[in-house]
Amino acid sequence: MSEGTLPLVKGPEPGDAPAKRASVLARAGGLVRRLFSARVDKSAGRVRFIALAMLAAYIGIGVKLVVLGVSHDPPQTLKVAADQAVSGARPDLVDRNGAILATDIKTMSVFAEPRRIIDKDEAVELITAVLPDVDAKELRERFDSKKGFVWVKRQVTAKEQQEIFRLGLPGIGFLPENKRVYPNGPLGAHVIGFVDKDNIGIAGMEKYLDEQSLTDPHVAGFSVDPQSLKPVRLSLDLKATHALRDELAAGLVRFRAKAAAGAILDVNTGEVIALESLPDFDPNDPSDFKDPEHINRLNVGVYEMGSTFKALSIAMALDTGKVTLNSQVDARESLRYGHFTIHDFHATHRVLSVPEVFTHSSNIGAARLALMVGVDGHKAFLKKMGQLDRLRTELPESAEPLVPKHWGELNTMTIAFGQGLNVAPLQAMMAVAALVNGGNLITPTFLPRDAQAASALGQKVISAQTSESLRYLMRSNATHGSAGFANIPGYYVGGKTGTADKIVHGHYDHDKVFTTFMAITPADKPQYLYLVMYDEPQALPEDGGYHTAAHNAGRTTGALIARVEPLEDVPPADHFPDAPFPILARLGLGGDADRVGKE
Repeated sequence: MSEGTLPLVKGPEPGDAPAKRASVLARAGGLVRRLFSARVDKSAGRVRFIALAMLAAYIGIGVKLVVLGVSHDPPQTLKVAADQAVSGARPDLVDRNGAILATDIKTMSVFAEPRRIIDKDEAVELITAVLPDVDAKELRERFDSKKGFVWVKRQVTAKEQQEIFRLGLPGIGFLPENKRVYPNGPLGAHVIGFVDKDNIGIAGMEKYLDEQSLTDPHVAGFSVDPQSLKPVRLSLDLKATHALRDELAAGLVRFRAKAAAGAILDVNTGEVIALESLPDFDPNDPSDFKDPEHINRLNVGVYEMGSTFKALSIAMALDTGKVTLNSQVDARESLRYGHFTIHDFHATHRVLSVPEVFTHSSNIGAARLALMVGVDGHKAFLKKMGQLDRLRTELPESAEPLVPKHWGELNTMTIAFGQGLNVAPLQAMMAVAALVNGGNLITPTFLPRDAQAASALGQKVISAQTSESLRYLMRSNATHGSAGFANIPGYYVGGKTGTADKIVHGHYDHDKVFTTFMAITPADKPQYLYLVMYDEPQALPEDGGYHTAAHNAGRTTGALIARVEPLEDVPPADHFPDAPFPILARLGLGGDADRVGKE
């Protein structure tokens, strides 16, 4: 037997159990002695292998410790849950001049890992002492859940975060989130809209952003940095919007109305420069949003627009060639139809010219003009003007017009002077804008749009001559009609009033009215269309008991024009144009708009 070899062990005979056990032990001992033999030629390689293995293990452990030490990320399972829970980033909303309307700020939210909380009752007690608005019972139920991640409170203040941190509770941590803030409070709220706790758009342009995939599609692994998203510019002018809201709020108090609303529209592009509806809400705390009294009355409400609809009726009669500005309309007697009688509010009991039908706001005259066109022609014209279908803009919220199911001659007569058809006020503005901009119907927008793009989108609905005729009529009404309160010195204003009795218990109530005023500036080449309306305004003593549109909506519109025009870099003019209506002048129609009513 050579040195270093193991001797062979003879196996036990069958049935010899003690000998068998001894043989197994002997073999095991021999293997151990061979493994740990101290021969130099065999042991050096083994030592190096073991040393390298141990070094690799130590390096791996060290790297892991360093990564855990410098990393701010929670464990992977928690990170996945957090990525799915925290709010994604949204682009800033800015006005047409770049002023911030809505933006994201970084905030902290408190979360919990229920499995790591040692004493859940104590944790609930300590946390609710710092965060009293957190419901203790609900929080305890969350801690009892089998989830690895639950929210304690979203978007806490810096002071609340510090106090929670000082509690030193195991299983309670903080995550950065994006919080949407609206630095101007309720200003433009119905257009801007708001978001929920997860930064998801709920209403207005905020919801539009999500529908157009302009916000961060936040899922695990996506960036939540708002800096990576390009700001979205709206058509709103913050300064004009502030002036509009301020004047509406003052009028709401002065005329003791239930509600007020208004808008400013660029008639050549369809851009909404300002829009307000009061009462409104603060998107930073939109708890009032679902209150039916806080709706966007310009886009969601539908109303009988009163005598502002006479502009459409007269334009229809002129454009179809049934009359000219020099035509005469019989308004000597009330107009009877079956059991119904149509009166004029300020009856003249004489034959009126077409301009006088407009300036005297004659119901009889408007009804007769509509009858000249006929029921089918009337319906077709209003359809073309976008008054019989729902108006679709970027705002998700809109309302369907209330159109008569059975439209006969009586419907045509009453709709001609603004009763019997309910439309959204912004919808009516779109039609009036087409009447004065040369005849192009352009869908309103809350995003910037230039004149070239608007022209491509527009639809020609009336002739240039008819459009100029309407501008002439609106200017005449400002100088010698019911729009006098809006005839601000230095501005070539045109306008039309509208007062509609409200329906109460199925009947028109003359004591409760819905008033509307529309004005254009400048009347010869309009850029802006103003709308102001009040719901149930009350008469002032100095107005002789009148609560019609001229005395409330008209006054507010005049004050608004005086404030907004300078803000839009339109100073008062030293003199008015010498030939404001050239087409009519060449045709010998209408005469001087500033002399209508004197002749």
